[in-house]
Amino acid sequence: MTLWILLLAVATPLAVGYVLLRARTKPLAARFVMGSMGAALVVTLALFGVDAATGSSASADDATGVNSALVVADAAVEQATPATSNDQGAAFIGAAIAVAASSLGAGIAIAYAGSAALAAVSEQPDLFGRAMVVVGLAEGVAIYGLIIAVLILGKV
Repeated sequence: MTLWILLLAVATPLAVGYVLLRARTKPLAARFVMGSMGAALVVTLALFGVDAATGSSASADDATGVNSALVVADAAVEQATPATSNDQGAAFIGAAIAVAASSLGAGIAIAYAGSAALAAVSEQPDLFGRAMVVVGLAEGVAIYGLIIAVLILGKV
C-alpha cells in the first residue's frame, strides 16, 4: 500500500503537468506541478503518520492467537532491535524538510538573480564582481538549510 501511495503522489502531478506543458502553458504547468507535488508530499507524510500511530503492522489474527508462532517471532525481533522513538523519525523528517525547502528557495533565488546578473554583465562587464556577490548570497540560503539539518541531526 505504501508504494502505491508514493507512486500516486508523484505520478499524478507529473502527468497533469505534462499535459499542461503540451498545451504551451509553461508557467501554469510549473506552478501546478510544484504546488501539487508539495500537497502530495504533505498528504503522504500525514498518511504515514497515521499508519505509524495506529501500528497497523500487526494483524487481528496475531492478536487472537491464530498465528502464535509469528507473534513469538515478532516479540523476539522487537527485543533484538533497539527501540526507536518517534522523536528520531521526526528529526529526520525535519532535517529533510529544512534541506529541501532551503534548496528549493535557493534555486528559485539563483534563477532570478542569475538571469538579472547575466543581463547586467552583458551590458556592463565591470559589474561582474557585484553580480556574483548577489548570486552567492542567494546560494547561502541553501547552506543555511544544510546547517540547520546538521544541527537537528546532531541532537538525535
